[in-house]
Amino acid sequence: MRLASLIAAATALAALTACSQPTAEKAPAAAAEARTLAAVDLDQPLRVLGTEPFWAVEITPAGLTYSGIDRPEQKAANPGPALQGTVAVWTTETEAKAPLVVTLTATDCSDGMSDRTYPLTAKVEIGGESLTGCAAASAAIEKAGESGRVE
Repeated sequence: MRLASLIAAATALAALTACSQPTAEKAPAAAAEARTLAAVDLDQPLRVLGTEPFWAVEITPAGLTYSGIDRPEQKAANPGPALQGTVAVWTTETEAKAPLVVTLTATDCSDGMSDRTYPLTAKVEIGGESLTGCAAASAAIEKAGESGRVE
């Protein structure tokens, strides 16, 4: 009888332990939650761009790449954005040790050169320079025409 009681207690303990373990289904669902700003998925490749002078920052999961006319290309790790309300901020450092901060705000933006309207307004600070421009998903920019909304 004592052996039967021990087996019953062990079975009950195993059942309770199994109930308290996180299921494999719950973990991926939380990780799959997309981070968005103005309906733009921030985990997909983004293009941030500006004029006068012409410059761009490509944001991919692999990293950030800053480039421009008569400017050396600079690469940085992608730490992911810090989101707060309608603002997303990437804070990193280029391989040349220059601080790089990209701030995207969920407000419409015009680049001043085309008739496009972008869903995000951008500010880029690199080294001691501060640049303003627009941003959207890279795929949306590639399929957009020279006028209209970039979606």
